[in-house]
Amino acid sequence: MRDMKIVVLTADPERLRGALAMAAAHAALGGAAQMFFQMDAVALLSDAASAPRDAAHVAAGMPRLAALIEEALGLGVTLIACQSGLALAGMDAATLDSRIATGGSVGFLQGVGDSDRLLFV
Repeated sequence: MRDMKIVVLTADPERLRGALAMAAAHAALGGAAQMFFQMDAVALLSDAASAPRDAAHVAAGMPRLAALIEEALGLGVTLIACQSGLALAGMDAATLDSRIATGGSVGFLQGVGDSDRLLFV
């Protein structure tokens, strides 16, 4: 199974919800999945991040965004916060979940192989 690499480009919680679901499903099927949170998207990794449609998802029997992040991490999905995005969001790497890595675009792209699935959301 090819590795899945996802670049999260915006601080849109609903786009992240979909990307997390795809990455978690890929990991559950035995594939390696990695998500790189670029610039403004890093704010979604904050404990205080808001997911306005959480109530609607819960009412429909689906998990909150924070639970999806936890599930993805539990399945081995690698989450990487952009270092510049941390600064932009006024966040410190030390405040992130210890399972979330930090890095930059160059390092992320160096790890993308020719056979990897590279998705942008």
